[in-house]
Amino acid sequence: MTPELIDSGVLAAPVADETLIARAIGGDRRAFAELIERHYDFIFRTACKWCGKVSDAEDVAQEVCVKLASVLKSFDGRSAFTSWLYRVTLNAVRDMQRARSRRGRNADRYAEVAPDEYLPDQEDSAAAKELWQAVRRLPGQQRDAVLLIYAEGMSHAEAGGIMGCKEATVSWHVHEAKKTLRGLL
Repeated sequence: MTPELIDSGVLAAPVADETLIARAIGGDRRAFAELIERHYDFIFRTACKWCGKVSDAEDVAQEVCVKLASVLKSFDGRSAFTSWLYRVTLNAVRDMQRARSRRGRNADRYAEVAPDEYLPDQEDSAAAKELWQAVRRLPGQQRDAVLLIYAEGMSHAEAGGIMGCKEATVSWHVHEAKKTLRGLL
């Protein structure tokens, strides 16, 4: 949260996300802009991890920012705003991938991993690049579970919250992914 400057030029306490969300839903453009500014890096980093390419991540991040204006009212506060925003970002990634697929583009393109300063844990390791390329080729739920657990460092319970399934289901997807990856690598 960033402090706000009040009329007297004194810094006020940071405004909570929940307050900004309520104001933005009510039509306050400054609150919406502050919310976007506060969370843009999170949106972009998330998109970058899932897309594997900076240019695709930039497109997804832009799409999410535009989409937030209409979907923000669906945030009900039952989960953390960042968890909800993560789901919105993942849906935007999937939408982009489906749209490209419908236009007849080669689906293997999504498995490409470009060298990227936003993915520091994949720096120069050819083995790591090969692994993440294989992960991106996994079936959707397996891929999502592996990326949430191993790329994002989430617990199985947190990943289940994002994926909309139980913790045990996430564990099963990870198990199946490992079996599939052994066969691919």
